Amino acid sequence: MQAYQKCLTYRPDNSTVLNNLALSLYRSGDYAGAEPLFRSALAIDERALGSDHPVVATDLNNLALLLRDKGDLAAAEPLFRSALAIHEKALGPDHPTVATDLNNLASLLQKKGAPAAAEPLYRSALAIDEKALGPDHPDAARDLNNLASLLREQGDLAAAEPLCRSALAIDEKALGPDHPTVARGLNNLAELLRDKGDLATAEPLYRRALAIDEKALGPDHPTVARRVTSLAALLKAKGDYAETEPLYHRALAIDGKALGPDHPAVATDLNNLGLLLKVEGDLADAEPLYRRALAIDEKALGPDHPATKKIRNNLEVLLKESSTSNKDAY
Repeated sequence: MQAYQKCLTYRPDNSTVLNNLALSLYRSGDYAGAEPLFRSALAIDERALGSDHPVVATDLNNLALLLRDKGDLAAAEPLFRSALAIHEKALGPDHPTVATDLNNLASLLQKKGAPAAAEPLYRSALAIDEKALGPDHPDAARDLNNLASLLREQGDLAAAEPLCRSALAIDEKALGPDHPTVARGLNNLAELLRDKGDLATAEPLYRRALAIDEKALGPDHPTVARRVTSLAALLKAKGDYAETEPLYHRALAIDGKALGPDHPAVATDLNNLGLLLKVEGDLADAEPLYRRALAIDEKALGPDHPATKKIRNNLEVLLKESSTSNKDAY
């Protein structure tokens, strides 16, 4: 990889090559391999095009998205803000690209636990897209979904539900009932209904979303693993552990094959399976799953990432319960 980078000279065409390679690595979960390539592409474009060029804003967004997913929110935020400022100046404040930037920044603020700062950005993005593209455009549906997710996270299910339903209706009309984006909307609505305790209404939505993505993307796609996991979580909430466990195993197999055994998604799958085994009382089999998940996230995301902390806490709780059970046995 180093030799490959050294052979590149400072020309914009080379930044495209670097970005494409970085995006491939990033999507496969290789954050360590992608990050230096994103940074090299950014340096090339800043030197060749100037720091205020829209291409540079794209580079900033790519790097910021990777840093966000790594959990380095402090490093990602100024990059998102710089990209937004460049696009506002170059394209105007009412351009749909600005709406995308607003969504990116809002999602980061949401992850930081700053919903009051995120909400007006989501609403501004929605206003831009509805005006520029029309209220029935899929980008407007994206904005509605994002705003709904924030409201749902805040517990305002009554306000979130009509947004989810509107987004789903837009996507079904614009893209057709079998489009993967429709599956996303179905999943979002199902999540909200599950939060409301309406498991009976949520379950067919989860199953329809899964069927759409299996047909559109193939049964071994990582997005299918996410749909499988969502359905499994609902079945677990219903107490249907017999169907839940093979679904978690399926998600783990998909992610392990598609993304590699050291991807954070695999850690999530292991954690989910461990939680289920713990609920079933199988603490001995749950422990190695937690430990493997923790090792993956500590390496991939760092020891202070929220996902890492969550798994570490789950392991600590399990060890305490195991210790108590062993004492009671005597």
